Amino acid sequence: MKAVVYKGLHQMSLEERPRPELLCETDAVIRVALTTICSSDLHILRGAVPRAKPGIILGHEFVGEVVETGSRVRTVACGDRVAVNVETFCGTCFYCRHGWVNNCTDENGGWALGCRIDGGQAEYARIPFADQGLTRIPDNVSYQQALFTGDLLSTGYWAADLSEITAKDTVAVIGAGPAGLCALMCAALRRPARLIAVDLSDSRLETVRRNHLADMVLNPLRDNVPEAVAAVTEGRGADRVIEAAGGKDTFEMAWKTARPNAVVTLLAMYEEPQVLPLPDMYGKNLIFKTGGVDACRCAEILELISRGELDASPLITHRGKLEDAEKAYEIFAGQKDGVIKYVLEP
Repeated sequence: MKAVVYKGLHQMSLEERPRPELLCETDAVIRVALTTICSSDLHILRGAVPRAKPGIILGHEFVGEVVETGSRVRTVACGDRVAVNVETFCGTCFYCRHGWVNNCTDENGGWALGCRIDGGQAEYARIPFADQGLTRIPDNVSYQQALFTGDLLSTGYWAADLSEITAKDTVAVIGAGPAGLCALMCAALRRPARLIAVDLSDSRLETVRRNHLADMVLNPLRDNVPEAVAAVTEGRGADRVIEAAGGKDTFEMAWKTARPNAVVTLLAMYEEPQVLPLPDMYGKNLIFKTGGVDACRCAEILELISRGELDASPLITHRGKLEDAEKAYEIFAGQKDGVIKYVLEP
């Protein structure tokens, strides 16, 4: 089968690989229908994910059809259309029992697919702990609509939940890339008083406007973001800030934009250490929440999609065939031509 393989720093290639086989009774194998290139894949190529293993097949956001199951798999069967969870989790360890599946203690727990074990930028993929890692797609939901369930939408859903958004809140989302856009969508489910989107790219902010994802948009190249947010909140600042950009200055922007006693949720994956300037923020009494997504609510997300309350498919700006992956990575890494999400079809 064709597969996109991580070769080492700044290196990937399209190769022929054997079709995966079941390695455990709790495994399943799926035929991949659609897969994506994610900014996390770029982090791997740039050397910002030390746990990533050269030689693995990339890709952690994909959907497909179950073609083989282990003897202990109970929740899916051959022929089922499924969304794949970005994380591998056993479901029984201390962290899994508390819903903190990103910290699963299994050797392949947490983000493993496309990082430490073979992922989904291929024609077929093996899914460990299939009962937890696969969710059946409702009949009225297409592969395209379900594609972001296991990663981007799970990330946005987790961020909105972690931020404790209420109906009276002003919520600022810094970064209108794929993760930020999904955070806006999921924050909107909680009916906050005001949603504000912040990004350096006018094309991304136009995506926000076109899809009615925010009440206000700000570009730091033109706007002083903390001052602009304070101006519409009686001088206070945002009640909730979701940092989804991971840029050089966006962490500082996030805490400066937040009002005293606000929640700042750090959704971004940073490539450099960030500074927590405690003397400067003394007395602001901020609550910081951080970490990798606990992506264990895929069934809820698919139900929202099925009911027409959530749809991230407008984020797809580029499509191609798996055989064109090297060119697709070049385009996605360059972030040119208004690229938000690049989808590949095996």
